[in-house]
Amino acid sequence: MFAVYAARIDRDQPLTGLELGERPAPEARPGWSTIDVRAASLNHHDLWSLRGVGLPEGRLPMILGCDAAGVDADGNEVVLHSVIGQTGHGVGPDEPRSILTERYQGTFAEQVAVPTWNVLPKPKELSFAEAACLPTAWLTAYRMLFTNAGVRPGDSVLVQGAGGGVATAAIVLGKAAGLRVFATSRDEAKRKRALELGAVEAVESGARLPQRVDAVIETVGAATWSHSVKSLRPGGTIVISGATSGDRPSHAELTRIFFLELKVVGSTMGTKEELEDLLSFCATTGVRPVIDEELPLDRAREGFERLASGEQFGKIVLTGS
Repeated sequence: MFAVYAARIDRDQPLTGLELGERPAPEARPGWSTIDVRAASLNHHDLWSLRGVGLPEGRLPMILGCDAAGVDADGNEVVLHSVIGQTGHGVGPDEPRSILTERYQGTFAEQVAVPTWNVLPKPKELSFAEAACLPTAWLTAYRMLFTNAGVRPGDSVLVQGAGGGVATAAIVLGKAAGLRVFATSRDEAKRKRALELGAVEAVESGARLPQRVDAVIETVGAATWSHSVKSLRPGGTIVISGATSGDRPSHAELTRIFFLELKVVGSTMGTKEELEDLLSFCATTGVRPVIDEELPLDRAREGFERLASGEQFGKIVLTGS
């Protein structure tokens, strides 16, 4: 079958290890389901995999892609939960949880196999492309906002780095949930888009906000860390799920953190139950993922290049070639 896969690891030039071509189709195994992929979306996780983060060379070649929507063997339209081994289903109780493509072949292919426990019904209100955007970036944003930040309607939130998949999701979900959302970006066009999606104000990265916020959604890392800490009200919460600009800020702001009793909460992906809630939320409210671009699978390299450049606003989706 045709697939997009990591053939080599290159920490400095990750796209040199990206290959497109024929790979073996999934083999049947007990407790697993094979899905015909209709749409799959890119994540920064795919770029990190090409750098060898979470993917050692001994597991190559590895078909990339964590997220997908498609059709199961019985003709049901489904969405895949990307965290494998969360409860032991399909892999055994002793295997640690992992994100698809850290141990098992991924979704950038004509077919993918996952534990049957990881297969959820796709709401009829969502297209395959829309549903394929939800299991990683949108689920991450959902858990960051509503589980780990603990915000309520009327609270204020700062979303760093408008344009990325998680950040875009946080703006849309926050607006739909009645939050007062602020956003930052170095790019004027992305700030404008953030306002169109529902942010009450969008400012340049590092600029002072008109008020201190209850929570910060942080995915950028080192470049925005100090600004995130300084933007919080006393007792506020930073929820961090990524560090695309690096994980070693020049100033940790520890004095401010302990003096103002700020909370720093790490967040990774989300549970199957949270994905079910997110799917229902989108289906019933009309909220839809922001899609930057849809490309056929055989043009996946273009999508990877756009993601690596940081030019996208929203999700990049790959469809059948």
